[in-house]
Amino acid sequence: MKMPVVTVTLVSAALLYVLWDQTRGTPAPASAERFSNLATSPASRGEVLDFVVSRVPVFCSEATGRDSGETFNDCVQRANSRSSSCRRTMVGQFPDNVMSEAVFRDLSITMINCLVPQSGVVQP
Repeated sequence: MKMPVVTVTLVSAALLYVLWDQTRGTPAPASAERFSNLATSPASRGEVLDFVVSRVPVFCSEATGRDSGETFNDCVQRANSRSSSCRRTMVGQFPDNVMSEAVFRDLSITMINCLVPQSGVVQP
């Protein structure tokens, strides 16, 4: 029986890639300083959304008035469960590259309102 060399090679390469990808680790979310000069250093929409999602506990703390407890935890859980659908919504509304403070502000506020809706808050 002849050994399928090409198939074995491709499967081995795919397995090595998967193992390599899993050992890389995830990059840390950007800090606020990353977005201070968008005109010369534009950010991707994904970077901005990652930054907003990383701050969900802060937004829930502001919305609930608490840093812990059942209400706070429920807020964080709801925001995390909404993050995928909110990201998809932002894809249709905003450009791929954020090159101005106005676009950054509108994208951030819209994403925050999607993740942690609050009554009485002015929408952009």
